[in-house]
Amino acid sequence: MTALDAVPTVRTMELPDELIRDSIDVHIHSGPWLQSCPGRLDPFQIAEQAKAAGMRAVVYLDHTLGISCGTALLASRQVPGIDIFGGIILTSNLGGMNPRAVKTALHYGAGAKFVHFGAHCTHFMASREGSYVDGEPVPFKDQYPEFAAQELSRAIRIPLDGTVPAELAEILALIAERPDVHLNTGHVSADEAIRLAELALDAGIRKIVVAHPCRGRLSTDQQKQLADKGVLLEGAVSDWMFHRGLPRTNYYVEREWADEIAGIANAPEYSGIVPWAKQIREVGVEHFILGTDYGIGSQPTPAEGMRMLISSLLDLEFTAAEIQTMIRDNPARLLDLDPRQ
Repeated sequence: MTALDAVPTVRTMELPDELIRDSIDVHIHSGPWLQSCPGRLDPFQIAEQAKAAGMRAVVYLDHTLGISCGTALLASRQVPGIDIFGGIILTSNLGGMNPRAVKTALHYGAGAKFVHFGAHCTHFMASREGSYVDGEPVPFKDQYPEFAAQELSRAIRIPLDGTVPAELAEILALIAERPDVHLNTGHVSADEAIRLAELALDAGIRKIVVAHPCRGRLSTDQQKQLADKGVLLEGAVSDWMFHRGLPRTNYYVEREWADEIAGIANAPEYSGIVPWAKQIREVGVEHFILGTDYGIGSQPTPAEGMRMLISSLLDLEFTAAEIQTMIRDNPARLLDLDPRQ
């Protein structure tokens, strides 16, 4: 047994900084940003801070326009010495379930490293985001007829009736052809995520990640069943350290569509980090990848979020080796990076 395999009996101030070295943040919102929802840093500053902390890689997401592999390429050239990855989120801005967008992203910039099935513009999320009216949470679809007509009608859904739309089948085939690319379920419902994972496995896709807010709606048994099939489960600092209730134009430019309630109504069924971490224990650290989901202006920087994640897990008596499994080793395998010891 090495020192990293034992729960540290003496916690030094330097230990989180030691463990952040060679770590990989698998979920950073890098921008560019909507003017109504500014970010904490630009993509170059995020990379510079991560490199300065000794991190090995970062993964950029753009949930507004959807494609982050161009940003990843530019940031890589500006900040050498750290691996920077991007991909594609199937937003309604890109036409939703759009095989052409996926095909393009695979060859755009640094090339998409992941295909993500939607964040704020999935039908599950769009039908639940909203704001408070007379103190009560009301979804936008019930406040604004135009929202239901324009947004819900083109939001991504995964059919649960046994059918497989041609567009979905084509996208799965495109991912299956690229073993270096992984599928991320996105912010679909729990049932949709399970169905999507089944379809992906049937299509020959072997790198599958269940997005963190979606994973939080799965039972522990459901997570174990997916993990037994080789599916990775994502956890994020924002699961338990998130400014819920603040109005944010996460996706829509209309100020009246600034979401206030989805972060509460759709939050994982946790009351904080302790039950969140307990579930990781029950499912098994070997099945998890962890990131921050940071980048929004009202949150800490992603690098500081990673330090906070490490420190919190140490407080909960995860060993250094267990932490490294989730923030270094599993992400490295997902991204086809050589293992580090």
